[in-house]
Amino acid sequence: MKSITIKGSKRESVGKVATKALRNAGRVPSVLYGGGEPLHFSVPELDFSKLVYTPNAHTVEIILEDDSKINAILQDIQFHPLTDKILHADFYQLFDDKEISMNIPVKVEGAAPGVLNSGGVLSRNKRKLRVKAFPANLPDFLTVDISKLELGNKIYTESLQNDSYSILHPDNTVVCQVRTSRASIVEEEVSEELEGAEGATEGTAKKDDAAQKDDTSKRRRAKVFIISEKCTTNVVRIFR
Repeated sequence: MKSITIKGSKRESVGKVATKALRNAGRVPSVLYGGGEPLHFSVPELDFSKLVYTPNAHTVEIILEDDSKINAILQDIQFHPLTDKILHADFYQLFDDKEISMNIPVKVEGAAPGVLNSGGVLSRNKRKLRVKAFPANLPDFLTVDISKLELGNKIYTESLQNDSYSILHPDNTVVCQVRTSRASIVEEEVSEELEGAEGATEGTAKKDDAAQKDDTSKRRRAKVFIISEKCTTNVVRIFR
């Protein structure tokens, strides 16, 4: 895993006044845990730019004023609720013979056939996964190959397990999947409604045609009856 170097200075005082003075000077009060007694130090706020404002995962090499170097990871960070200024940071010291847990980003590779050919949508359920490993085996990212992912298929954490590290999630945790797009669902519903409407229209048209034919037949019978009555009347007059 890639490492970022930051320069720290040990703190002589940890009171509120000293902490406020550090922040006003553009430094972030920090604490290092995991190596016995907590180590209090401060770091320039600008040194956090490559560590915090990035989607990638990094380890940290802390260089103190006496040129001592400490390998660690960023464990927690606090921001001001209004200004988003960094208020405090906690680090955890790394040891080569001790496993550590860390959130590792998930990197997607390839093109899913379910998206290209079937009009599906790729849904990334997990963008980071909790991984446990020795510091030397921590990956920069977890690669997920979606080149065979069809519509409705899913990729689980079980397929990402590795001998070098373990993923601290259940094996049935969905990392990504190809879902049917909302537009496709709406289109199918509209098509079904149109087919139903067409069927209803055809049925109504048939009924109208049948009614019209029946009405025409009745009119014809009425005309025949009237003509026959007239003929009968004329015959009676002749015989009289």
